[in-house]
Amino acid sequence: MPATPRHRSWPPRRGLAVAAVLPLLMVLTSCLGYGSQAVANRAKVTAEGPKLSADAVRVGYFANLTHGTALVGDHEGFFQKELRGTELRTATFNAGPSAIEALNAGSVDIAFLGPSPAVNGYARSGGKNLRIIGGAASGGVRLVVNPDKVKSVADLKGKRIATPQLGNTQDVAFLHWIAERGWKVDAESGKGDVSVLRVDNKIVPDAYRSGSVDGAWVPEPTASKLIAEGAKVLLDEASLWPDGKFAITGIVASQSFLERHPDVVEAVLRGAQRTNAWINAHPREAKAAANAQLEAVSGKPLPAEVIDSAWPTLRFLDDPLAGTLREQAGHAVATGLLEEPDLAGIYDLRPLNKILAAEGRPQVSDAGLGVR
Repeated sequence: MPATPRHRSWPPRRGLAVAAVLPLLMVLTSCLGYGSQAVANRAKVTAEGPKLSADAVRVGYFANLTHGTALVGDHEGFFQKELRGTELRTATFNAGPSAIEALNAGSVDIAFLGPSPAVNGYARSGGKNLRIIGGAASGGVRLVVNPDKVKSVADLKGKRIATPQLGNTQDVAFLHWIAERGWKVDAESGKGDVSVLRVDNKIVPDAYRSGSVDGAWVPEPTASKLIAEGAKVLLDEASLWPDGKFAITGIVASQSFLERHPDVVEAVLRGAQRTNAWINAHPREAKAAANAQLEAVSGKPLPAEVIDSAWPTLRFLDDPLAGTLREQAGHAVATGLLEEPDLAGIYDLRPLNKILAAEGRPQVSDAGLGVR
């Protein structure tokens, strides 16, 4: 995969200061880069019945357990069943920036995304390119550390901790948590009482194994890959949020596709809702389906010890947890990585709430950030 420039996931407040990173990490990063081209993955379930208003819908997601709704829904055919004769075409991505680029270019109609790239894409387009239309997952983020070097929170001072990307969702969360401890870290360079190193999730296990980092604040399955290398969990981010819930993956649609094909958007949302219900009712089978789809799109499944550690940390739900996205954006502003964004209209939960109402289920809130 060719090297590509790193992108900040939150809109920047000021120019990026180039940080001096350990030579090993620089070599690895230059080899792998951040992000990748989408890889087409045609749905295995045949489109049947009368088609909806579009011949096909293109849905993007990551080969990542926090995108378990997409993995399982694709593998088990829940999306295609709701789409009937409209064909599901899927593509997998390695990073939020590449998914946003695909959405902006019109090569993807709907995508599963984390809060950071969704906010970034919306803010950079002046609120014209996407809407968050539903939720998918909460949780699945842990701070894991080398137990020989870090035995308590106090021991983090002076250590090297990896996050996936400057300004991404986990980077902001870690910087905010550090600030709450009273420690000082320059948000852009990562230098301070704790050294914050921005390392692609793919390389974090190698960096940990070599001793280049002492731990990482990362999503699953990266956290569990480190656990398999002997790391210990120091903190589960879910413990920092009310009821243990915070947005990690949502569903977004391009505004143009949402306007032209609302029936197709509703069908994808119904597929996601059916998938989440099945995951929660059949956790063992769902875990196996997610791993089978990971093998289909990436070439290999996760080892049993990794997925067994990671899967229980995730909660799959239809609510996008809009209030937590607002708070996450506030954390980014407080760290200095984000200008105060205008997020009014980033949510359009009318299609989802229509589906929930038809089933007699409670409506979900847009926390005042919905279209009017």
